[in-house]
Amino acid sequence: MNTIQRIKAFLPFLQWWEMVTPETLKKDFMAGLTGAIIVLPQGIAFATIAGLPPEYGLYTAMVTPIIAALFGSSRHLISGPTTAISIVVFSSISRYAEPGSPEFIQMALTLTFLAGAYEFGFGLARLGTLVNFVSHTVVVGFTAGAAILIATSQVKHVLGVHVPRGESFANTWLEIFHNIGDINWYVFIIAMGTLITAIIMRKISPKMPHLLIALVVGSLIALVFGASEHGIALVPQIPPHLPPLSKPELSLTMIQELAPEAFAVALLALIEAVSISRAVATKSHQLIDSNQEFIGQGLSNMVGSFFSSYAGSGSFTRSGINYAAGAVTPMSAIFAAVLLMLIVLLIAPLTAYIPVAAMGGVILLVAWNLIEFHQIKVLVKASAAETGILLTTFFATLFLELEFAIYLGVLLSLVIFLNRTSHPDIVTLAPDRDNAKNKFINIETKPVAQCPQMKILRIDMSIYFGSVNHIEAKLMDISEKQGISHILLVLSGVNFIDVAGAEMLVHQAHSLQEKGGNLYFCGMKSKVWQFMAQGGFIREIGSAQFFETKPDAIAAIYKRLDKQRCETCVTRIFKECLESEEEKEEKEKTA
Repeated sequence: MNTIQRIKAFLPFLQWWEMVTPETLKKDFMAGLTGAIIVLPQGIAFATIAGLPPEYGLYTAMVTPIIAALFGSSRHLISGPTTAISIVVFSSISRYAEPGSPEFIQMALTLTFLAGAYEFGFGLARLGTLVNFVSHTVVVGFTAGAAILIATSQVKHVLGVHVPRGESFANTWLEIFHNIGDINWYVFIIAMGTLITAIIMRKISPKMPHLLIALVVGSLIALVFGASEHGIALVPQIPPHLPPLSKPELSLTMIQELAPEAFAVALLALIEAVSISRAVATKSHQLIDSNQEFIGQGLSNMVGSFFSSYAGSGSFTRSGINYAAGAVTPMSAIFAAVLLMLIVLLIAPLTAYIPVAAMGGVILLVAWNLIEFHQIKVLVKASAAETGILLTTFFATLFLELEFAIYLGVLLSLVIFLNRTSHPDIVTLAPDRDNAKNKFINIETKPVAQCPQMKILRIDMSIYFGSVNHIEAKLMDISEKQGISHILLVLSGVNFIDVAGAEMLVHQAHSLQEKGGNLYFCGMKSKVWQFMAQGGFIREIGSAQFFETKPDAIAAIYKRLDKQRCETCVTRIFKECLESEEEKEEKEKTA
């Protein structure tokens, strides 16, 4: 790697800066303007979900996109506040401090810095594959649960009933049912008017800033009703200034308190960012570097915590619209952030006219859009195991701590994965004599004849500590119950063998040798062969038992079979059997 490559690796924005032209700047500016208009109501809504003053959502949308664009790898990913992370932030900190209080804000900044540090560390450690261990099913289940929690948190604002802060999911609904007779119908009409307007506007034109239009309509309805006269609460006015400097508290006590929650936020943020960037990259045909994305997201949160921003990540909605709007380079994200700053400076006083009920209506729509109904339907139809993961994560999100729900989903995914890989498919093969090429086929697909002295097995997964018992039981069943001591393993489908797997194969080979047979191998991949050779396992089994192809293996094994049994055998499925029969007939004719 030369000096220029090192600089570009350290400053990744230099890699795409060469693409910037007057034409791309024009396209990126228009995409950025669209993004700035869209994120204005979203930022306020997300901050409300997180338990923070509304302006903190906008600060996050101003700072994190710029840093993530400069140091990430995706050209279309737009970072900022998101619904799922907002609900985790609220859940993590509300147990320690009153939402919206200075203590709550301070802890949110610290949580953001720690989450960014985790993300940055993962990127430096090249742990980009970490997100692959979190299945999409876990994310679908978690976001569906988070959507229900978000909607639950807003029902009191939509109905105008009192529910104490910090109540659990179940207790919140109990409180709502107890106070159902106290509904403020003025508040309810505003919320429903806002929600219906947003839905209609989106149906008319998906490109419209439907949430912004809906908030304007909700504000007008409140103005007609007379907010102060009917107990209609309004959103606090957003201060018309840029993100102020802030300082996360990094005391040992605070770090110990928030480190576990920060890890959950980091994990969720990385899953969102990498999943979204990969999804958009499938359309833009861009190669995504997960490790660089980790670094970009980490830096955006670490830097953001010093500019009054809370934890953010990639937004699927804004990233998708950014790509659809014609963005070419990450300059679109920078334009969106800068334009949002200008918009806030100009219209901040107007936010004081937005009713809390209208925000509740908007957030209900945001929550509804989080639930991936199509994916849930596919998962339920496709797999009972995936459905179990989905439901477990979903209900854990509703009734347990949110960070624990993420860990539980990940753990369950790994357990089910290990269970699947611990029972690899072991296919019994035999030649199809009806086929001109005598092709080997799975006997379950066609019940062809098998050699009574030799069994041919194909293992279709890795041989490791988890699958050892299953494979060993199959081999022992063949040797002890079926009385076959010559077993050929076709390992073309095996990508990996660990020490436990290799030792099991050695043990089985020695056991078969004692019975007058052996364990043979063919089709072994080069990496697997290298491991077996370096570990001395090939030497222990005997190099003469390893072959490149099935025909080579069968030709050698045939010579070791009991010829007396071969003479009385009527199956004669191998080429060698037929050749031997022809030789025998030729000798009889000669005699």
